[in-house]
Amino acid sequence: MNKLNNHAATLGQNEIQDKRWAIVSISSIPLIMTLGNSMLIPVLPMLEKKLDISKMQSSYIITVYSIVAIFLIPIAGYLSDRYGRKMVIIPSLILSGIGGIVSGWAAWKLNDPFMMILIGRILQGVGAAGGAPIVLPLVGDMFRREKDVSATLGIIETSNTFGKVLSPILGSLLAGVLWFLPFFSIPIFCLLSLISIVIFVKKPKEDKKGLEFKEFMRNTRGVFKEHSRWLIAVFAIGAILMFILFAVLFYLSSVLEDQYNFHGVKKGFILAIPLAALCLASYIAGKVIKENLIIMKWIIFSSIIVTGVSVIAVSFSNQFLYLLIVFLVSGIGIGASLPCLDAIITQSIEKSIRGTITAIYSSMRFIGVAAGPPIMAYFMNHNLTFMFVILAFLSIIAASLAFIAVKPNKENETKKDPVHSPV
Repeated sequence: MNKLNNHAATLGQNEIQDKRWAIVSISSIPLIMTLGNSMLIPVLPMLEKKLDISKMQSSYIITVYSIVAIFLIPIAGYLSDRYGRKMVIIPSLILSGIGGIVSGWAAWKLNDPFMMILIGRILQGVGAAGGAPIVLPLVGDMFRREKDVSATLGIIETSNTFGKVLSPILGSLLAGVLWFLPFFSIPIFCLLSLISIVIFVKKPKEDKKGLEFKEFMRNTRGVFKEHSRWLIAVFAIGAILMFILFAVLFYLSSVLEDQYNFHGVKKGFILAIPLAALCLASYIAGKVIKENLIIMKWIIFSSIIVTGVSVIAVSFSNQFLYLLIVFLVSGIGIGASLPCLDAIITQSIEKSIRGTITAIYSSMRFIGVAAGPPIMAYFMNHNLTFMFVILAFLSIIAASLAFIAVKPNKENETKKDPVHSPV
């Protein structure tokens, strides 16, 4: 038995080693999609001045990208289950690049470019729908061992969060050269990712065409009927965490500029501090959880509690150092939760519908991304303290869902049944 276990462990290590460039390539997709959105957050105040728009209008530049993705991600998930992950990812990267060109050209050449910038952002959102969300099921398809899936998902989520770390610095740096340069950087990044995906990510030999639509819908309904409790809980937690993250980022970006007079790259580096904590927490969590669903549950629960306490603590003081520490703690809480949520869904759903289920989860996360900035913008002009109470209350809801609805089945956890969910 020990020899068999050692042999399996060796195979797993060799599999990760053999696919290291494929992992790097697919990690570039969430990195680029994150840059495509988060990179604009620190330059929104500059865009408001250049385009002569309000704070609410500037938030639309973030929101339209996410709203489009929300509706198209489930369709992209089904298409990836039916025709293959690469068949969806490659055109999506091309569309994202075209959207960046449209927004950049409008900002550069048009006298009143705001609407055309939004159209470009809509195209980017279409591309985003078939990009990062399809990475989760792709990772699940690549490896035989759930431990390797969890470890790789930790890397993917770290790449996602590293994009958030890099975004404020890179966005501020590029906008410091030309205010519309962040738009033009997206097609360059998409091209690099596209080339690496084509070269290094191979279609699995045993990969077969997915289910017909009727059979697919029947299986999907069956999964929701059997596992609706924990699936809906995980979807809601993902949406809440992204809502908190992007609301806080929007607030911090505005406060650093309006109250503390930090601009450009300096502001970008300050924004990167809590995001770096988020990135590191994601990486460590991905390494720790392996395939242990019980550990995942308690990391999610405790991390959300930490996040809730930190956001309500914002209202106690407006001192710069205090705020930075509070947001750093909040970043740790959110970062530790994300790879656990990814792994729970990816490990618990059979391959034939994995793309669709993970896509719905990604859609829910995008709802949080879309709602965070405009709602924060509204309350910044009305009752900011009440906004942070809302964020804390949402944290309580998310923690309660993790505690009550996510209940790992110890028997299945031990057997590792590949078809039925161990949650």
